[in-house]
Amino acid sequence: MIVEKKVFELPEFRTSGGQLIKNVRIGWESYGTLNADRSNAILIAHYFSGTSHAAGRHAKEDVFPGYWDALIGPGKAIDTDRYFVFSSDTLVNLNARDPHVITTGPASINPDTGKSYGLDFPLVTIRDFAAVQKALVDYLGIRRLHAVMGPSMGGLQTLAWAAIYPDMMDRIVPVICAGEVDAWLIAWLGLWGAPIIADPAWKNGAYALDEQPLAGLKLALELVTLQANHWIWADTQFGRTFAEPGADPGNALRNYFKAQTVVSGIAAERAKISDANHLLYLVKANQTFAVGPTGTVADLEKIKARTLLLYSPEDQVFRAAKSRATAAAIAKGGAEVETAEIHGPFGHANGLFAMAPLGEKIREFLAA
Repeated sequence: MIVEKKVFELPEFRTSGGQLIKNVRIGWESYGTLNADRSNAILIAHYFSGTSHAAGRHAKEDVFPGYWDALIGPGKAIDTDRYFVFSSDTLVNLNARDPHVITTGPASINPDTGKSYGLDFPLVTIRDFAAVQKALVDYLGIRRLHAVMGPSMGGLQTLAWAAIYPDMMDRIVPVICAGEVDAWLIAWLGLWGAPIIADPAWKNGAYALDEQPLAGLKLALELVTLQANHWIWADTQFGRTFAEPGADPGNALRNYFKAQTVVSGIAAERAKISDANHLLYLVKANQTFAVGPTGTVADLEKIKARTLLLYSPEDQVFRAAKSRATAAAIAKGGAEVETAEIHGPFGHANGLFAMAPLGEKIREFLAA
């Protein structure tokens, strides 16, 4: 599929904290056709470092398709011959410098000053991400969604949708997530952002757009990349191979293992299209995740939608026990809930790269 990037605009948006943001612009993509009664829409919410690019390619020459391309498309588990599938970039999207991403956040121009917001941009929450998506849904004239689904932070958004707008969807598929961000993950998220804050080039968030703290941002993305994967992946891919043949890391400080240089290279490429302040805002949004109106796990019991919760036992971000507890809390409220495990070598990222074996289960769940 060749995908067209579209823009949704709101003259103003008031955050859950009561702050006003003017001229909100977010990018969105869709796959398939909305039917006459607008009843076949499936919303896909993206993960922490993801974008609205869930499937297809922006151009034929693109090397990689969207992250769930194995699931979304004609005849696939999320069948675009049957469903209208759409996804939007969140506020404060990490990839603010990617030409295919349209987002509003600290790197955006404040219409009141003509300069980028920096840390003057209001803090936002997962609930705010869902609220902007709700505005897009209303704009499209969709009264009820066939399903809401997404991995990781997309799963948090899915749970927020189901708790805040319980009568607006038939089904949800939260993937590699849980109903709360616990103390362990709060601390890890803080470490994700710490290298940026420690970089003198950060300048308390007041860096020029062409002088962002790349050293801190790159190191932050190394931490994100490593934690989102698994030692099975690292051991299988690299073992103890030297980065340079014959350059034994035991002989010099600047001799490295291949595992180090690959993770560093991935982070360096991602840093080119990312924004440091946006990463910090995403960290805060995830740390403060509140699933519903009261901001407690009890809000999971407000969910009415049929639920298929997919989790990975190898996940090092959202522990499997937390995912299972989330499913139990939703079921306690009376909703129909089933779970399934995602297995693979990628840990948390199994929810992106090891989903194909779950395709038939997802197809059946959406069709039931």
